Amino acid sequence: MAEGEEYESVLCVKPEVHVYRVPPRASNRGYRAAEWQLDQPAWSGRMRITAKGNVAYIKLEDKNSGELFAQAPVDQFPSITVEGVTDSSRYFVIRIEDGNGRRAFIGVGFVDRGDAFDFNVALQDHFKWVKQQSELAKQALNPDQGPKLDLGFKEGQTIKLNIANVKKKDGSSSASRPRATGSGGPNLIPPPPGGKASLTGEQLPSAAEAADVSIPWPPPQASNSTAEAAADIWGDFTKASGSASGQAQQSSTSWVQF
Repeated sequence: MAEGEEYESVLCVKPEVHVYRVPPRASNRGYRAAEWQLDQPAWSGRMRITAKGNVAYIKLEDKNSGELFAQAPVDQFPSITVEGVTDSSRYFVIRIEDGNGRRAFIGVGFVDRGDAFDFNVALQDHFKWVKQQSELAKQALNPDQGPKLDLGFKEGQTIKLNIANVKKKDGSSSASRPRATGSGGPNLIPPPPGGKASLTGEQLPSAAEAADVSIPWPPPQASNSTAEAAADIWGDFTKASGSASGQAQQSSTSWVQF
């Protein structure tokens, strides 16, 4: 291949299509395939769509020999070169050229509806690629004219950071804990209504002091001397309670005798 010559690629091949004579269009309402004598096609063969540069070529060829029957160069899609009919999705009107400046419009029909869909998509994909190549070429020639991303702060623009739930390395949360109200200690239950204040001038321990008082439980075991002293104290209490109970019993007995 000579230098500068473009390759020809195959976009789509359909093994069976039918060609119909199209009557002149009387108005701008569009073509109708029902007016074409669909049971009497003028020619049948295969269709091959190729691309060379930006131009696509719809080629109608003989099934066996591959001889070219007609071709339609397409430089834009959708355009007047390829136009669908108004009453079916399997038929199209294409404009063929013979290379000598002569043009004619013929009808093309596909037996299978899926073939008609592939024909349409092949042309769409090709010209989508042509558009992308054109945009890339413009950007390469003028790189400074492309859209730029502005990441700077505008005047008066601010950002807000929420770090209330950020956890520290030890796993504790950095959110501030609720503080106790009052004089620094925990909330205390208020005194019952109607209580009288002390007139002796003695002050009750503050809430903080009361919170610091702790009673060990179970109590530590006392030494022998301490245990004996405690036994003596409880012994006197037992004796006193015993005498009191005896006196109460005597008084109750004397009351019964009376």
